[in-house]
Amino acid sequence: MYFCSKLFTNLQTIVKGVIDIKIIISNSSSTPIYEQIKNAIISQIMNGELKEDENIPSIRSLAQDIRISVMTIKKAYDELEQEGYIITRQGKGSFVAPKNTELAKEQAKKDIEKHISQIIMIANKFDISNKDILDLFKFLMEDTTT
Repeated sequence: MYFCSKLFTNLQTIVKGVIDIKIIISNSSSTPIYEQIKNAIISQIMNGELKEDENIPSIRSLAQDIRISVMTIKKAYDELEQEGYIITRQGKGSFVAPKNTELAKEQAKKDIEKHISQIIMIANKFDISNKDILDLFKFLMEDTTT
């Protein structure tokens, strides 16, 4: 299943013979379209929606279905392959690569970093001290380990 929001419209398509994949594209985002596609696929791999060795849509098929340039999809797939999220088998298509625990850990760290940045922005906005934030963090960490 593809979700493509373009200029306030939603397009929903199901590709037969290939696993369902959800992609939301926003033309108003400052993030390039190829990166939005890449991030959507990474997110689904990391949260288990896309399983190891599952076939993902071909570049042409995905480009047709979400009405995006083949070159844009190719760039997203090339980066996914370089980063170890997918593998391409000549004549067979692209597949979700075996999960690399280091890759998953690095992605989790990036997610945590985004959340911490948001915490810092909120703390600064409301003049909350670093000590108060660290105390809260320690308290919450103790609560999860007991």
